[in-house]
Amino acid sequence: MNKPKGKLIAIGGAEDKGTDLEKGEIHRNNLNFFELGILRRFVEEAGGNKARIEIVTTASMIPYETGNNYINAFGKIGCINIGVMDIRNRYDATKQEHIDSLKNCDAVMFTGGNQMRLSSIFGGTDFLRILLDRYHNENFVISGTSAGAMAMSNTMIYEGNSTRAHLKGEVKITTGLGLIDDVIIDSHFEKRGRFGRLAQAVACNPSCIGIGLGEDTGMLITEGNIMEAIGSGLVIIIDGHEIRHSNIGDIPDGNPVSIENLKVHFCEKGNGYILQDRKFLMEAREGAVIKKQVITE
Repeated sequence: MNKPKGKLIAIGGAEDKGTDLEKGEIHRNNLNFFELGILRRFVEEAGGNKARIEIVTTASMIPYETGNNYINAFGKIGCINIGVMDIRNRYDATKQEHIDSLKNCDAVMFTGGNQMRLSSIFGGTDFLRILLDRYHNENFVISGTSAGAMAMSNTMIYEGNSTRAHLKGEVKITTGLGLIDDVIIDSHFEKRGRFGRLAQAVACNPSCIGIGLGEDTGMLITEGNIMEAIGSGLVIIIDGHEIRHSNIGDIPDGNPVSIENLKVHFCEKGNGYILQDRKFLMEAREGAVIKKQVITE
């Protein structure tokens, strides 16, 4: 399969955009999506401040507030050509106005909330087909934060209590939007103690690379393969290709899992990773250039 011409930017988020708010744990005026450094990088990759960017608020239970906060955030860095797709169900996803917006923009950003809403609302629709086509065949940028990042992969975590993630069956997996294969993405990684649940997800699917995104942190993915860490936090890579022992296929649900030789890499800003080669990069941009030279020679 040809390499995608587009780029993905998966961001770890700052807080749940819907569920925490409903529980009264945060205030509406404290919706802080991520640092402007990551936002600037997204705009840069999309083509600069004149780029047309569409915000998809489908995952959020507070789409109006979420959309307005993104409009304000982009405005702070001089990017005002912003639209909001208020898609709340599968019928909305078929509306011509949203299809036209998708066809005519330079980049799309999926907000946080509930990743199952993204997979269940967009799965099998023309909207997703067009999104995939533009990503694979054009210089098109797709970003997602929190749930929007987790839904990017073909294999998606949709549920899993961090305190019970060491027990078989506690991590629930389904099919995501399918923008990238052979990875599993988790968000709010360190703050919510999600190492165990991503490790179990990888142990169940060792052909996949686990990507644990810290808050205010992201991964820029080029060619569906070359990754660069951006933002102020940490990205943790979990590689299960060389697992020697795993009991996960033999024990009943509810029992602790046992895994030997699970590889882990810590990536700060500027570090990277090549998915196909399972190779850590000290300098992601330099590594991307080297990789391209090897391919062309």
